[in-house]
Amino acid sequence: MPEQTAPFQALDVAHIRIALEGTRFDDIRYQARTGSTNDDATPLLARADSAGATLVADEQTAGRGRKAGRTWVAPFGTGLLFTTILPTTLPASGLWAVPFWVALCVADGIARACTAHVDLRWPNDLFVRGGKVAGILCVSQVSGGTAHVGCGVGINVLRPAAGALGAIAPPPAFLADADPHVRREAVLSEVLLAFERRLGAVNAPDVVARTYEERAGLAGSRYRVLIDLGEVALEGIARGLGPQGALRLDVDGVEHAIALADAQRV
Repeated sequence: MPEQTAPFQALDVAHIRIALEGTRFDDIRYQARTGSTNDDATPLLARADSAGATLVADEQTAGRGRKAGRTWVAPFGTGLLFTTILPTTLPASGLWAVPFWVALCVADGIARACTAHVDLRWPNDLFVRGGKVAGILCVSQVSGGTAHVGCGVGINVLRPAAGALGAIAPPPAFLADADPHVRREAVLSEVLLAFERRLGAVNAPDVVARTYEERAGLAGSRYRVLIDLGEVALEGIARGLGPQGALRLDVDGVEHAIALADAQRV
């Protein structure tokens, strides 16, 4: 893997704001360092003056993964660490589709910003050249039947110097591995522009699911999943998404609906 040797630069927020001017996502709020952009966004979710805002940092000290106890590690200035508060409320019953919608937007944005080819992997990961390059973790505030939503995203963009990541297994991927000229500002701008283009679809969970299935090449892919805290392993052929975004997994002719699990496409 190539080693990043150039000094890291703080995110050029002015460039991103110009690219988003006139959209519903032009409110960019930058911090060099924070605990978690999801934590920062949570108390703002229902505030009218934060609708459409993106909270972005060059470093997180308490970034989290989907499962309790997991962290998202990105050395200063190497990744995009942000949470975008959607400018519209959603039906609470459709919250399950939001991470799939976000994955489609992130894949769109990366494709427009650089030459890296992104694979979508159930439930919430994006891969480049066989390594995980991005993850998604959403937060919400539900009141009655409606919800305010924050879309948390971590994207590995620039490869840090050797040793900066510690012992992460399996090793992560970086967009710069596929496109050395990639710029973080371009990636964030294009992802937020994809949010703008796809915003109407976020209220149509079934449409999101079908679009995700096609984009991820889900049907016919072989997956291995670990459920019940890793105590049960199943391997089979994915048939698509079921209710609430569950993975429909055909194991020796018997279909299982996997709602939540560690998953690996094999």
